[in-house]
Amino acid sequence: MEDVIRSLGYLCLGSRLKRIGEQLQADAQQLLDGLEVPLQSSQYPLLAALDRLGPLAVGELAQSLRLTQPGVTRSVSLLVELELVEAVQSDDDQRRKMVSLTAKGHRLVDVAKRSVWPRIESAVADLCQDLSGPLLDQLAAIEDGLAAAPLDRRLKKGVAQ
Repeated sequence: MEDVIRSLGYLCLGSRLKRIGEQLQADAQQLLDGLEVPLQSSQYPLLAALDRLGPLAVGELAQSLRLTQPGVTRSVSLLVELELVEAVQSDDDQRRKMVSLTAKGHRLVDVAKRSVWPRIESAVADLCQDLSGPLLDQLAAIEDGLAAAPLDRRLKKGVAQ
């Protein structure tokens, strides 16, 4: 069967990247399932951000991950239910919720950083080692280019012709 997304090249680049991302997340999930925590691989970056940056407001957390605030709010709610993070009203602004790792969240991140995340990173690096040009550089260039001039602006300016 023809792979239509692949055959359409640049026209479906977003769909192809999404498909690759979903496959990588599904594969990572299999490694993460060994932690016996009912958590999707897509939520670990949120835990990693809190581990690296400390407590953040929901909007700041969304910004640090470059994700939408409603999506991050949903993830935070799930992580609160699992007792991995806590979300409390900010002292200086009652409209803001400050999110931080709980002791249970810190323990999970510590285990993941020691025993699971390095394996996932190694497997993805192995997958990408024979690519022409560093994949991360290529993705960064795409992200930077889109940040500088989104597709709709490029079309209006005639850049994409």
